[in-house]
Amino acid sequence: MRNIAYLSIGSNLGDRLETFRKAFQLLSESPHIKLVSCSSLYETDPIGYEDQDCFLNAVLKVKTDLEPEQLLHACMKIEQDLGRKREIRWGPRTLDLDILLYNHENIETEILSVPHPRMHERAFVIVPLMEVDPDISLPQMHAPLSDLLEQISDKEGVRLWKVKNGEGVFALFES
Repeated sequence: MRNIAYLSIGSNLGDRLETFRKAFQLLSESPHIKLVSCSSLYETDPIGYEDQDCFLNAVLKVKTDLEPEQLLHACMKIEQDLGRKREIRWGPRTLDLDILLYNHENIETEILSVPHPRMHERAFVIVPLMEVDPDISLPQMHAPLSDLLEQISDKEGVRLWKVKNGEGVFALFES
């Protein structure tokens, strides 16, 4: 698998941890996606539409032989399979899977923007991304992630919820 992608995962409806477990399982069952690493899980305050429950968020590093739009469609299928309904922009959701980065490419199509727009403004993305790959840089941004995080005002809305123990991606779900 020749491509490296970073995905954000979030949920604030139902059993969030079980939803993550199922999403990880569905991703790992794809012959075109290999889970490489996962951050710890973070509970985060909602942004935008604030009248909703807190989110559980993490970042995944994957290897894939899928092209960017194919990876997007795979993520959207998993969202649908796990009950995602798109009713309110930035509203409650059972699952949100977004492509943050794909290789070190800038991608703009009708359905996909990579790097993910506003990711550099979102502590719930930068904090777990720094955990997975602290040395990564965002395309066309020369500042390290730690500098980007310093510029974000809502860092206190990101709280460690479950620490990843062990090296495996599924370590968060082992007893």
